[in-house]
Amino acid sequence: MQVQYRTDLTPYNTFGLTARAAAFTALKQEEDIYDIVRLPEFDRQTVLWLGGGSNIVLTADYPGLVVHMENKGIRELSRENGVVRIEAQAGEVWHDFVLHTLELGLSGLENLSLIPGMVGASPVQNIGAYGVEVKDVIHSVRCFDLEKGEFVELSNADCRFAYRESLFKQEGKGRYVITAVVFALHEQFRANLKYGDLTAAVAAICADREPTAKDVSQAVCAIRMSKLPDPKVLGNVGSFFKNPVVAAADAERLRQEYPDMPVYPQADGSVKLAAGWLIDQCRLKGFQIGGAAVHEKQALVLVNKDRASPKDVRQLADYICRAVADRFQVELHSEPNWLPSV
Repeated sequence: MQVQYRTDLTPYNTFGLTARAAAFTALKQEEDIYDIVRLPEFDRQTVLWLGGGSNIVLTADYPGLVVHMENKGIRELSRENGVVRIEAQAGEVWHDFVLHTLELGLSGLENLSLIPGMVGASPVQNIGAYGVEVKDVIHSVRCFDLEKGEFVELSNADCRFAYRESLFKQEGKGRYVITAVVFALHEQFRANLKYGDLTAAVAAICADREPTAKDVSQAVCAIRMSKLPDPKVLGNVGSFFKNPVVAAADAERLRQEYPDMPVYPQADGSVKLAAGWLIDQCRLKGFQIGGAAVHEKQALVLVNKDRASPKDVRQLADYICRAVADRFQVELHSEPNWLPSV
């Protein structure tokens, strides 16, 4: 197992912040984990298992071992009653995997097209877009249990999914290393066009014919590209803030004052608000602190406009949170992980 030291992490985080790892290695296949946990640099409490780097903000040099997940492979496990179980290794690029399933004639992931990152990170954050969360299509997750020193299969229920939450961010944090994910996809397409401007975008593509899963994916990609900057051109981590969930009474209070405010009632009686709308109402599009700025087309996205420092990003995020809290009495929370922890 090859280990590098003082490794530059700039290419490994999509915000493009400059930092170094004290030690760095790559997991090429899941069996490598047995060698990794025996490395003298390995510390279960501090090791960072890194995928695409699209959900982290590096605040300083990382003091421990960074393991880059590079294991690849996709295989079909079963077909039964129109449901296809397909396994993808953690190091597969998420969008490439989505496109692969569409080419196989499968549906279920089309609304999640063009989300940055790797397959292995998708259950951690329970990624979601356009009315779909990845929990809706995950069958099980294959992990290495660092506590037991063995591989385990966790069912969908075991993962304790919630909005942008999972076991892997809570009690299982630091215990489970995701090496592969099994998805339950469908041979027969069932369109989910309820969210936002997706219906109109799909209609523009399909004209008078029935949409396909590929049509929905194409529409999602077009919408995302019109609003979200390419991290290869302008560093970012996608949506920087979670959509806040508030009590129904608080949502009603706000709707009385802001009748046009979008609201999304939840099954438990709470109400999800649109963080981007709240930030936009504070007139913060284009607002900049140092080299970090609010994207001019999408208020939910912060960008590395001019060699931003971690301090710039932190000050900008804090400023936005204060502005929203002062105007709406709603608390925003960052979606990416701040590393090292702050």
